[in-house]
Amino acid sequence: MKFVRSSIAPLRPEILRALGARDGWLVETPDVLRVGFGAVAERVQLNSGLNQPTDATAALRRHELVGDKGPSGTGIVAFASLPFDRNAPGELQIPEFCITQTKSGSAWLSALEGSTKWHELLNAVEEPTQEAQSLRSLTFQPTPEEYAHNVALAVEILRRKEIVKIVLARAVLGSVPEVIDAAAILQRLRHREPICTLYSFPTLDGRRYVGASPELLVRRSGDEIQCHPLAGTITLPPNVAPDDYETWLLGSSKNLHEHGVVVDEIVKNLANIYDDIDADAEPTIVALRTVAHLGTWVTAKSHDAEYAPDALEVLRMLHPTAAVGGIPRESAYELICRLENHDRGHYAGPLGWIDEHGDGEWWIGIRGVLLQGREFEAWAGAGIVSESDPSAEREETKDKLAAVLTSLLVDRV
Repeated sequence: MKFVRSSIAPLRPEILRALGARDGWLVETPDVLRVGFGAVAERVQLNSGLNQPTDATAALRRHELVGDKGPSGTGIVAFASLPFDRNAPGELQIPEFCITQTKSGSAWLSALEGSTKWHELLNAVEEPTQEAQSLRSLTFQPTPEEYAHNVALAVEILRRKEIVKIVLARAVLGSVPEVIDAAAILQRLRHREPICTLYSFPTLDGRRYVGASPELLVRRSGDEIQCHPLAGTITLPPNVAPDDYETWLLGSSKNLHEHGVVVDEIVKNLANIYDDIDADAEPTIVALRTVAHLGTWVTAKSHDAEYAPDALEVLRMLHPTAAVGGIPRESAYELICRLENHDRGHYAGPLGWIDEHGDGEWWIGIRGVLLQGREFEAWAGAGIVSESDPSAEREETKDKLAAVLTSLLVDRV
């Protein structure tokens, strides 16, 4: 196949966002809006998930790219939302059309040669008008009480030093009166969480995963990568200055411990491939609307740019980090399966894109809602260490769920 890249005039972000949210692939950072739409031009199968190497870059390079020059990420792009389970099959999808538009006003279109209907698809988009809805049904899985009990069980195991850290999550499954408009959810999330990355992806089970992730798993540009792990959380009460809460978080030994093991694990894994690795000496505050996290920037560079791993290979090396899994990885995963007793699916799985150069961005699929018609499913997790308090961790997940579901519901969960 041949793709044609063209420099185009900037388009209305509201239209691009709505198109990607409802029927395509969307990744929007504060600086770049990237939308895939139209038919799937090709699928790259990950039959063994992330457990086996997949040369995604070679698969993309089988196709020819002609036309205008442009930066990485504006040519042949494959999108994916992958399951949390490393063993679960996944799929990279190359859309018929991809538009990349920067905050500064530059825009590029990559289109399958011979496909000309992109104007028609854009002109047919209606901006979202759907309001938040009332609940029709709601199920907790597990119940809040069962979740706190699971945390207590995990703490006992952690105190025996069998596991260093584990992230336990819980879900809510519900329904509303009207078919849910993914674009309306994203519109509200954009106003609520302006520093997060908006996303909307189709999933292999026929649903759509929509959300606003604060956590960059890996950004790859040539021989350099960036990671921004988050771990350690405090709830920010409404209508109260957050300064004292953020100061407390920076001095909390429990949260600093939880954060430190995540950063150390990432640095250790990157050291298997990268020569120069640098991590901030101290975490900084990442403040969202209702919670604040500890965050640390980690950068790495390879001395041999020609053989630097592509973004998918770095992802395969890192996922799941201790920010959503645990340490040791295998033991923590076994405990997660035993205590949660409900497949996470795409929650906490990686989502993002990769291009024909091997560059790309992958985010952790959190703070999102899985949609299918009138039904929804949302997850939230908390990092558990030996100092964790079950009731506090339950309340943390409650606050995280409420923050996400405010974009969908008028009722508080």
